[in-house]
Amino acid sequence: MFNKIKESKLIQNSWLQNRLIQQIITFGFVGGISTLIDFFVYYILNKRFGWHYLLANPIAFVVATVFNYWASMKFIFDSKYAKEEKHKEFILFISLSVMGMLLTQLLLYISIDGMKLDSMIAKILVSCIVMVFNFVTRKIFLEGRH
Repeated sequence: MFNKIKESKLIQNSWLQNRLIQQIITFGFVGGISTLIDFFVYYILNKRFGWHYLLANPIAFVVATVFNYWASMKFIFDSKYAKEEKHKEFILFISLSVMGMLLTQLLLYISIDGMKLDSMIAKILVSCIVMVFNFVTRKIFLEGRH
């Protein structure tokens, strides 16, 4: 009997690990598309139109976040919210995203004004850091228990 319990826990743990790996891979893909959207809008506003990076970044963030919410909740996370509570999910997603954007703003300021990095190089480095923050916070706060 103990072996059966052990085996079922092993299967459960294996499934959870596979599910987590699938989520991380899909998050990377969706995040990659969102990042391309973010970078494209940021580049156009900052480099083509000459807008200040602290103005271009939040606009790029909003455009990318709307796509990211839709794709994340459709393809990555199993929402813990019922259909009639989706507005709560959206508000929480946006709140977590704003926290990520504020972290991005701070790290961009430190990288560009403090460390004198090129704005695009800084954007790449900062995006890698914030991507980890985004996955972990969304996994914790948006997903239901399995």
